[in-house]
Amino acid sequence: MKSRRVVVTGLGLVSPLGTKVQYAWKRLLAGESATTKLDAPEYASIPCKVAALVPRGTDETSFDIDAVSKSDRKYLSLSMIYALHATEQALTDAKWKPGSKAEKERTGVCLGMGMVDLQDVLSTGSDLNRGYSKVSPFFIPRILPNLAAGHVSLKYGFQGPNHCVSTACTTGLHAIGDASRFIQYGDADVMVCGATEAAVNPLSIAAFARMRALSTGFNEDPQSASRPFDVRRDGFVMGEGSGVLVLEELSHAEKRGAKIYAEVLGYGLSADAYHITTPREDGGGAILCMSRAMEHSGVQPEEVGYVNCHATSTPIGDKVEAGAIAMMFVGDPLETLSVSSTKGATGHLLGAAGAIESVFTVLACHTGDIPPTANLKYLDPAIHKLSIVSKSSVRWDPKFRRRVAIKNSFGFGGTNASICFAQMT
Repeated sequence: MKSRRVVVTGLGLVSPLGTKVQYAWKRLLAGESATTKLDAPEYASIPCKVAALVPRGTDETSFDIDAVSKSDRKYLSLSMIYALHATEQALTDAKWKPGSKAEKERTGVCLGMGMVDLQDVLSTGSDLNRGYSKVSPFFIPRILPNLAAGHVSLKYGFQGPNHCVSTACTTGLHAIGDASRFIQYGDADVMVCGATEAAVNPLSIAAFARMRALSTGFNEDPQSASRPFDVRRDGFVMGEGSGVLVLEELSHAEKRGAKIYAEVLGYGLSADAYHITTPREDGGGAILCMSRAMEHSGVQPEEVGYVNCHATSTPIGDKVEAGAIAMMFVGDPLETLSVSSTKGATGHLLGAAGAIESVFTVLACHTGDIPPTANLKYLDPAIHKLSIVSKSSVRWDPKFRRRVAIKNSFGFGGTNASICFAQMT
């Protein structure tokens, strides 16, 4: 059993909604969407022409790629650059940049990545066709998923656990859950955790489009394309970015007077054991990981006031998750339970989805504001049982003594995770 309490003391993100946590949070609460059109010539023959990209520019809410030196870009992939940027934000927010050897040895990193940059693989293959000497010596370090975590530890000198998760779209949540257990069981006092992804390119868009997983019906209205739970949803919109949290053992945080956003109460995992890409139609895997998260947390269904869904805007996935939630919270709990998917605003960040959505779920517990599902105009009648927040944010139901939320993530291969976050009391 767990013996140490884990809290969140720092948040950082690079997202389609912006590169500052509070700015992105404000846009999210307002129901804004960050999806845009892919109008470059290389996307012309691909049926999906929408994505959710990190805004580029020199203002403080955008990402300035030109500020990254050319030498760094030789050995850092874009996803690693995003992770380093989000990590710096989170550590600054937490006011945790240890200088002593003992503190560095008790600080670890758990950052995941869903998939490597396929365009990098493609271009390096072309380089090889021109000769062995044309292949970059940095190619392998750029495509190793664990190097995001590696670069964070190298930059800050963290010598605690150095761990990488790569479990498709569940990556970010698995990384945060694993990190919380490293603290609970004494492997570290502080963990930098989350995930990163930068996979929007013609090859990956084409590959997901061939699977018929992406939205194709809103190419001329890209901001409306990602629409979880809506009757017109037709596939997900690929996004990019990074979400990073600083987790800390409670007494360690209290001793140094750290700001505490929320507590990580528990973590549940399961497998569908059903299909390589399609979820179990009965929602069994989702129910199992949610129930395990609540059991690990010591929480009853009636104590949960909000579920931040995985819901990606796909016809099957959204329906299955909604059905699982309805079965998990049957009766009175369902009447006061608020549900939303923030992917309507950010698109689906693949491996990084659970990480940035955990940032949003933590902020919901901290502030009492529940973010909406952007673009939800006509709720699918098949999921009418749920109270899904749409258009703009709502306040947490005051009947709850403590604000407790569940965050879900599900990935290809049937891999599932849920984390229970709670208001710090």
